[in-house]
Amino acid sequence: MPPIADHPDRYALVNELHARPAAQIPVPSVATFIAIKPEQNAAQRSRAADRAHLLDLLDRHGATHPPPDATHHTAEVGRHRLKWESHTEFVTYMAYEQGSGSRAFDPAAFDVFPDDWLSAATGKRLTSILFQIEPLTDDAQAITEKLFEWFVPEALAAVYVLDGSAIIASDFRIDRAGHIRMAVFVRPDTGGRRVGRIVQRLCEIETYKTISMLGLVRVRGMSPQMGALDEKLSELTRQMKEPGSRSEETLEDLLRISSELENMMVESSFRFGATGAYEALVHQRIKVLREERFHNRQTLSEFMTRRYDPAMRTVKSTEARLAKMAERAMRAGQLLGTRVDVERSAQNQKLLESMDRRADLQLRLQNTVEGLSVVAISYYAVNLASYVVMPLVEPMGVTRTVAMAVLAPVVVLGVWAMVRHIRKRHF
Repeated sequence: MPPIADHPDRYALVNELHARPAAQIPVPSVATFIAIKPEQNAAQRSRAADRAHLLDLLDRHGATHPPPDATHHTAEVGRHRLKWESHTEFVTYMAYEQGSGSRAFDPAAFDVFPDDWLSAATGKRLTSILFQIEPLTDDAQAITEKLFEWFVPEALAAVYVLDGSAIIASDFRIDRAGHIRMAVFVRPDTGGRRVGRIVQRLCEIETYKTISMLGLVRVRGMSPQMGALDEKLSELTRQMKEPGSRSEETLEDLLRISSELENMMVESSFRFGATGAYEALVHQRIKVLREERFHNRQTLSEFMTRRYDPAMRTVKSTEARLAKMAERAMRAGQLLGTRVDVERSAQNQKLLESMDRRADLQLRLQNTVEGLSVVAISYYAVNLASYVVMPLVEPMGVTRTVAMAVLAPVVVLGVWAMVRHIRKRHF
């Protein structure tokens, strides 16, 4: 009996669970990270262009190439270990080397990514991070002094993570070299894989935080247009209850506003959905770090609550407002459409009444014409009959006047009967 056949996607689905493994980062070390995203249509970007850009960097160091359909790759580039990942809207590069460097957060560490290579990137820099990874000692005061030297104290967030195995700290500000600074102090018994996972989570938090803020940028760009449409919609709604308003013109204006609102919803639906997904990832990545407060400094959760969550609430409220405006415009259009239908029905009723009156007048006119027709036909018929009858009655001494007097009633009755018969037959 042949073995059971595998589902065609079985291996792909299982391998997806193990995609993008964390790097094994030694302590001490310096790491650099950059996320690159096209300005427009990032989800539909050319993945072949992303791969070509990666291969350019790898070829400069004679490093190995990834498989054709790979979404992540690790290679040696000179003294550095490079980790590349491809995501839905962006690609990321992280390079790290052992050693603490000549000075903390030295911008020269970013030289692993050459300027001409960066200028040829397939998108723009979404974010970039410099990591300073050092051993964690029991001298908390020395660590605090370093943190105050490296970061802006009022924005500094510093916490123990993963049951106290490391301290992470950042002020999430861009330094003079254009990078976010993040410090990681690791206990000596912590393995390189765990250090790599900590660094990877921090990269994800910063990247997802930044890309989700694009929703706020979109909202700010939409606000003036939404305000104008909201004002116009309210004005049209007020006009609907005013007597003498021109319903059809108002309905056209409402349809135009509904079309604009629907277009705004279509253009923003992806960004709003992505913002919500990235926001959830930010909070989930913070949660898995299992943070604990370090020397009364604010935690990452507190930092996000104060600085990040209001922006996300603004995006959500704008999305809800846009949906409600579209619903208002649709309801107003339906009500006004009903009014227009009623008005048209009333106009049709008046038109039918007018047609009835015209038909009645036409019938009366027709009867009048028929009466005149009977008279005219009778006049000529009497004259014709007299020419036939006079030669017969004239020898009897009957005068023309008497003959005409006798013939007239008979001919008129005959003509009247003939006209009535024709009308009954055809009508």
